[in-house]
Formats: sequence, C-alpha cells, structure tokens
Amino acid sequence: MKWWVAIALFAIQSLLFVSPTGAQPAWAKKATKSVFTLKTFTADGTLVGSANGFFVGSNGEAVSSFAPFKGAHRAVVIDAAGKEWPVACVLGANDTYDVAKFRVAMPKTQSLTIATSQQTAGAAVWLLPYREVKNVPQGKINKVETFNGHYAYYTVEIQMAENAVSTPLMNADGEVIGLMQQSMAAAEQCYAVSALFADSLSLSGLSINDPVLRSTHVKKALPADMNQALLTLYVAASTLDSLAYAEMVDDFIAQFPDQPDGYVNRAQLMANQNRFADADRDMEKALKVSTKADETHYTYSRIILQKEVYKADVPYEPWSLDRAFEEAAKANELNAQPIYRQQQAVVRYAQRRYDEAYQIYEGLFSSALRSADLFYSAAVCKQQLNDTTSQLALLDSCVAMYTRPYLKEVAPYLLNRAQLRMDMGKFRDAVTDLNDYEQLMAMQVNDRFYYMRFQAEVGGRLYQQALNDIQKSIEMVPTSDLYYAEKASLQVRVGLHDDAIASAKECIRLAPEHSDGYLFLGLAQCLKGQKAEGVKNLQKAKELGDEQADALIEKYAK
Repeated sequence: MKWWVAIALFAIQSLLFVSPTGAQPAWAKKATKSVFTLKTFTADGTLVGSANGFFVGSNGEAVSSFAPFKGAHRAVVIDAAGKEWPVACVLGANDTYDVAKFRVAMPKTQSLTIATSQQTAGAAVWLLPYREVKNVPQGKINKVETFNGHYAYYTVEIQMAENAVSTPLMNADGEVIGLMQQSMAAAEQCYAVSALFADSLSLSGLSINDPVLRSTHVKKALPADMNQALLTLYVAASTLDSLAYAEMVDDFIAQFPDQPDGYVNRAQLMANQNRFADADRDMEKALKVSTKADETHYTYSRIILQKEVYKADVPYEPWSLDRAFEEAAKANELNAQPIYRQQQAVVRYAQRRYDEAYQIYEGLFSSALRSADLFYSAAVCKQQLNDTTSQLALLDSCVAMYTRPYLKEVAPYLLNRAQLRMDMGKFRDAVTDLNDYEQLMAMQVNDRFYYMRFQAEVGGRLYQQALNDIQKSIEMVPTSDLYYAEKASLQVRVGLHDDAIASAKECIRLAPEHSDGYLFLGLAQCLKGQKAEGVKNLQKAKELGDEQADALIEKYAK
C-alpha cells in the first residue's frame, strides 16, 4: 500500500470515531423515540431537577439519573412526541453510580435493546440525543473498567452537550450500552455507566429502609418476588403511616391477586377502622384464593376475636366469639395444629368459660407448644376459678421451664408467683422469688417493688430486711408519706421508738391532713413513757378519722 493511501485511510478512520456530525446510523431515527426528558418536583410543584432517560421495557420501564429524584415527591417524563406522562413508581436506585430504574404510567412503550456484552476499547459509539436525530455525535471508547463483577464503566471520547446526562450511549448495532454521566473532565472526555447495570436495579423486601430510596418521596414499587413483597408489607406495617400502608396493601393485591396475604392485611386494616363488613368480604376473598385455608381460617378467628374483645360496643351481627371459635375449629379440622387449639382456648377464656379454656390448655402441655407461657395461660384460668393451689402448681411449672442462672424471660413469672405466695401467706417463699426478680431486673426495679418485698418480709418476720427495703422505697420517693408511715409502724413493732418518732414526724410533715403520722407518733411516745404527749397525738389521729386511735387512747390515757 502506498504511503499516501495509508495516510488517507487513517484520516478517514479518525473522522469516523470522533466526528460529531458524521452520517447518521440507520437505527437512529427509530431509537430516538425511546428517549425522553425526566422532570421532578416537590410537593408544592417546585422543580427539583431534570435529566434525560430512555425506556428499557414495553410496560413503561425506564432508566435515568437518580439525582433528580432526591427530595422529589412527583416525577414526569416528556416523550419524543412532547407528551407528558407521570412516573408511577421507582423500581430501584443506586446512588454510587447515580442511576435509577422506574416505571412510567404509559399504556405501551418502545424500548431500546440493551447490549448483553461489553464493548471493547476502540469500538465506535454514538450518543443518542432527545428528539434530535440530525445530530448524533459519534466517538470511540477509550477505556473499559468493570464493577460489581461484570458491569462496564466506559471512558468515552465524544462531544457531549451539557444537557446530555443520562442519554443512551449506543453501539454500531443500535444497542444501548450505557447511560452518559456528568463529566468533570475535558469536554470530549466523557463517562458512561452500564445500561445493563441500570436495568438490573430491583427492590427487595428490606428496600423500604434503604436510605437511598428513602431520600426520594416518589412512590416505590413492591418487589417483583411475592415473598419479598410480603416482607415489605411486614416492615411497612410499623414504619409507614396508615394511608401509605393502606395504599401499599392495595398495590400488593393488584400485583398478586391470587395471594391471600393482601386480602388478609386489608381485612385487618378495615377491622381497625370498624369497617367490619369490608373486612369480612376480604377474608372471604382470601379463603377463595388460599392454598392453605387452615392458616386463613386461623387469621379470620384472630381478627374476629380482636374485634369482640376490644370493640364489643360496635355491633356487627355476623361476628361473635362463637364465630371466632368456629373459625379456629375449622382451621384445626383442616390441619390439626396445637396453635389452632390454643386459639380456641383464648376464645373460651374471652367468653369466661375458664374451665373449658383450661381443659384445652392442659391438652397442649405435651404438645410442641409446651412452654412457660402456656403454663401461665393455664394458671390464669385457675386464678379465675379461685383454685389457688392449682394456680401455684402451674406457676411452679412456668418457672421450672428455666434453669439457673435465670434469664430475664422468667422475671414476670417470678413476680406473679411471689404475689400469689403472699396472698397464700407463704411470705418467705415470696421473698425468695422477689430476690431472684431483683437480680434479673436490677436496673428496672422501683419503689413499688421494694414496698412489695417489704410487705412480704414483714409477713415472714424478716424485720431487718423489711426496714432496709422500706428505706430504699423512701430514697426513691422521699415525698411519700405512706412509706414513712409504714416505716414508723414497723419501727414501733420492733421497739425502735426513737426512730419511729422521727419517721412519724416526717410523715406528718409530708401529709399533716392524714392520720397515720399522728397515730404512730402518739403510739411511739406512749411506749417510750411520754404518755401525755402521746395521747394528744392519738387524739389528733382520732379527729382525722383513724378508727384504731380509740382503743389506744383508752389504753394509754389511764
């Protein structure tokens, strides 16, 4: 080849790669119909930002820059024909590479074909503009980097206009390989992130807590996977306001009409709003589509029970506690499970049919539900039946489910057993339970706990421990005249007359209108030999209505 021919060919190739206004590819005119302008707004309509973007699916799926979405409440796209369409929801986002995937509310969209393989350095590329087909800048790839395993990040030598962010970068076959990004370097040194990566963006069940997605108020779609969508509903129930959550439940039903969970969740919402007929209809729909009807009947029972217990004053004739029991029974008939029997026991307890509830609980003692909680539920039934002996035995079984050193989970059972033991006169056993409780809940115990243990210790004749505990109550609530009165009473009982006088005087200072301080002050003075002064204080207690004062006055006034 002659030297001048070689030079001419090189010149032609150079123009092919860098010429911004070369011959337009055959696919350009059709492809520009897939490109649009994105605009985002705040709640009051103020423009937040804009960028370009393009469709990647036939049902409105599109990709663009994520930056305009931050802080926005609403977004629209303006298609190649100049028509405006609302963005329905965000399908995924990545802040690191500034890309977002979303769905536009259009009946049908013409999408670009995404290249499945990376381009190599030196390959020719074209920058497809919005609506303008007469000027399709052409350039070449200078560098290809890989991120996230197999996605490409391109350095491109091409002329890029300022308003070309997120326009598609195309290969010679008319396939989109990337989204153009804001360039910080020279005008002809540009960058593009893989279109395949942008199209891969999706949502998971925990995306609702993703700080990137939370930075935009534009509605987020539910995950395409049903189980992940269910996880989103679960998380949303405690994180979204009631209106947003209700909208999400409706979206779930629209997306998964053959799944019972959406109807069940909406039924619960309807029941919370006293719309029981609507809740009933949704539960019937759930039963029709459910492949696990036992679980749906069980949930039905729980919703009815909740209404009958907490909203019994709001009438809805088809629902009753009997109906709640029947739904749990249907669940158990379809698939015998201990949890369904337990639900029946809960209903019977709500009906005050305590013996029947206990019989069901007793039948579950040998089941997989055997637990401290199960024994406690049975114990509460026996409490209602005034069978304290059986109640105590069941509380013993609660505690026996744990081994020393105890975990905090046993604390409520220890406290409950301590109270029962006090009621039964087993004061020292009660003190043992309360000592264990204090070790477990050292940072949570309060003045009322120490007062309770004080009472148990007094009943068990553990007087020094009792004095220590009533002092702890006083230290926690130094303004309580009750605690000073109890302290003075015990001090009188154990012969600490001077201490009793001091405690009684403090009680009077705190509550001069109450009789207790005067009663114990007068009694302590009389026992110390100060009868004249003591009787005066007893007389004051009588004037304030203390019925014990008369007998004491008669005894010490002689």
